[in-house]
Amino acid sequence: MEKSLREQIIALVKKEVVPAVGCTEPIAVALCVAKATEKLGERPEKIDVQLSANILKNAMGVGIPGTGMIGLPIAIALGALVGKSAYQLEVLKDVTPEAVEAGKAYIAEKRISVSLKADAPDKLYIEVDVCAGEKTEKAIIQGGHTSFVSCDSANVGCVAVANTVEEDNDAWLSLRVVHEFATTAPLNEIDFILESKKLNEAAAAQSLLGNYGHQLGKTLTRPLGKGIMGDSIFSHIISSTALACDARMAGAMIPVMSNSGSGNQGICATLPVVKFAEENHNTEEELIRALMLSHLTAIYIKQSLGKLSALCGCVVASTGSSCGITYLMGGTYEQVTFAVKNMVANLTGMICDGAKPSCALKLASGVSTAVLSAMMAVQDNCVSSCEGIIDDDVDKSIHNLTTIGKDAMNETDNCVLDIMTGK
Repeated sequence: MEKSLREQIIALVKKEVVPAVGCTEPIAVALCVAKATEKLGERPEKIDVQLSANILKNAMGVGIPGTGMIGLPIAIALGALVGKSAYQLEVLKDVTPEAVEAGKAYIAEKRISVSLKADAPDKLYIEVDVCAGEKTEKAIIQGGHTSFVSCDSANVGCVAVANTVEEDNDAWLSLRVVHEFATTAPLNEIDFILESKKLNEAAAAQSLLGNYGHQLGKTLTRPLGKGIMGDSIFSHIISSTALACDARMAGAMIPVMSNSGSGNQGICATLPVVKFAEENHNTEEELIRALMLSHLTAIYIKQSLGKLSALCGCVVASTGSSCGITYLMGGTYEQVTFAVKNMVANLTGMICDGAKPSCALKLASGVSTAVLSAMMAVQDNCVSSCEGIIDDDVDKSIHNLTTIGKDAMNETDNCVLDIMTGK
């Protein structure tokens, strides 16, 4: 592979695989508030936040790190009070108990308003207006969790201000290119991906020290879980993934390595591969290449699906981890394509009904399917093009998945939001 293409892919991975503290939708809102507050130059007297439906859906029921609280108001208040936009998706990492109390007071003073932006130009859209006296400032994030746009005073002609990587990546990426890069690139160019192992393993380990969310991960590690599920590579993969998700969705103040704007996707693309490599006694080089294959596959799929959709992101990320596990099993490129087709045949249609503690259940479903799909693949068992939405061409199979998730499930998205807001 030519060096220029490798450099383009590396830039893409480094853009999409980044540390994040907390669920990335409310954190992105806090980031936008922090940016607007910094432009204002003082503490806002009022904050008006308008959000696309998908941002609103994903921010309603998830824990905010370091607060013991859920939802948008505290994230918005802390974004204004202690947030630093330079921290990107770790914008709230300086939160203290004193800041939380100040944030509660800020909310009680009714300084924050949150509403749905009915005509939002993107599924990922955050618009923040802040004011203090006669001074007003605006910040907008659109298309990516850290992608700010700048607008003129009439709020027209918005343009991206921080976009260094070509967005239409599915025009030049394919699963074959992804596989070739991950398996042949010089190791010193891609070993940075090991940072995902470090962060996400630490999140899983910390989860064992508390009682987070629905405690799915801890349930699987207890005698009851081991008695039912066994003490196997399979159960360890599921428990490790669920542990990290339990802690993150409950608002633990721990960073995870995200993928394509989602911490859960980063967890799902990382920990199944790490745990399998550890227990299968793969080499560090094999682990690095498998992690890159997993993360880059997820990025590739998300290019045509979009950052937010009605399709649960664990479908995408667990497809990546299935590819990584297939590689660690000694699978060929053809067998990696088999794993992808098996995943698409099984998990297509899993809905996203917002970020919340029960996301751990969905991740557990995704990664268990990832292992099963890899096991089938290395035995040359694959869902055929005679069945459902699978095509002989693996990239067409992927695009069939993303077309359903991006377009056909739009009405599902509307219905889910109606249900959530009507309870």
